[in-house]
Amino acid sequence: MSADWPHDPDGEEGSEGMRKYDMAIIAKKVDEEEDFPLEREAFLEEYGDDPIRINHEKVVALGDIFEHVEPEEFETIVDMHKAVGTAMREGNFWEYHPTGSDPEKKRA
Repeated sequence: MSADWPHDPDGEEGSEGMRKYDMAIIAKKVDEEEDFPLEREAFLEEYGDDPIRINHEKVVALGDIFEHVEPEEFETIVDMHKAVGTAMREGNFWEYHPTGSDPEKKRA
């Protein structure tokens, strides 16, 4: 884990003592009412170096996840969640990948 994070990945600005992971940490950085539509580059400029805890073992920079995010702008927080979820699957940040009508049951 990098000692150069702008704040403690498990502190209140990060994963709240390892209680929150990936999408929950990213969602804390935006205000659903005031921040949308949201430009990807402006969001990255402000938060790209922030640590995002993926699971109990792995912390990555928000910018690493957003390398896989395609839209340049998000109209709503739901649009952002969908794009980030797709990026996390495509970037292999998540071990859980549901497929088909009855995906294999594996704990996320």
